[in-house]
Amino acid sequence: MFRPEDLLDLRQFGFPQLFDGCEFAWDALKKLPGFVKAHLRPAQLGTVRGTPFIGEQVFIGKGTVIEHGAVINGPAIIGENCQIRSSAYIRENVMVGNGCVLGNASEFKGCVLFDGCQVPHFSYVGDSILGAKAHLGAGVILSNVKALKGNVWVGERDTGLRKFGAILGDGADIGCNCVLNPGSIIGRNSILYPNVLWRGVCPADRVVKLRQQHDLVIRRK
Repeated sequence: MFRPEDLLDLRQFGFPQLFDGCEFAWDALKKLPGFVKAHLRPAQLGTVRGTPFIGEQVFIGKGTVIEHGAVINGPAIIGENCQIRSSAYIRENVMVGNGCVLGNASEFKGCVLFDGCQVPHFSYVGDSILGAKAHLGAGVILSNVKALKGNVWVGERDTGLRKFGAILGDGADIGCNCVLNPGSIIGRNSILYPNVLWRGVCPADRVVKLRQQHDLVIRRK
């Protein structure tokens, strides 16, 4: 279930050739810096509101709005009709499809967002791939580095990556304040309830529920 086509509809991304020759979906992250460099044609075709910072090695498609206070360092390729909201921080080697939302106080680095992704509030997306129409609730963290030395593994497979966050299949929905540990794989259309701390592989079409026990006591006066 780790092949690109198992998790991602490559028709929902303007550069499907990034995944050519990739045995596993995460192999695309190894190619990403060179791919961005080879395909980047800097241009600003969107609409700027206020004074965001846009670096020299950035392409922004038609209809995309970049709000005041956003920072796009680049190299980055951003598609059409996206929203780059105030205080979004887009670092190096980022590819964004069409119709995406990159929101307030969210940071992006070394990642790929397919068409229709929404990351609207307070999230970190590092060394990760988000499939078409994937959604992150407020405060979601895709952790990309292990505390211990060595590469990130998925099950018994060494990814060959020291930094690797997560791959979210098309339509995956991650609830507010979830943390996905390095090497997490979330299948198509699966949902994680808020506050889940996730490690490992979640198959497609699942719901990960978090059960909490609450004690309700009378307040002392």
